[in-house]
Amino acid sequence: MPSAIEQIVDAYVRQKNRRGLDALMMHRHRLAIDLKSRSGYDFSLPIGQVDEEIAIIEAGLSRLRSCNPAEAERADRPSLPF
Repeated sequence: MPSAIEQIVDAYVRQKNRRGLDALMMHRHRLAIDLKSRSGYDFSLPIGQVDEEIAIIEAGLSRLRSCNPAEAERADRPSLPF
């Protein structure tokens, strides 16, 4: 049975929701940074879980790019500030 994050990522990919995947990724990166900066307790388990979730989200972003090559090309180019 797929994990919750796998189901969420799959739903975002099916809906072609790049913003949702980007938001998930940003949130997981913030969690990882926060957990890695803490001391006084062994956070290796939650850090490992967050890292696994980041890998799942990255795979979802790759799947989304492969479904829409034009989107992948735009994602590789920097956006203009105006």
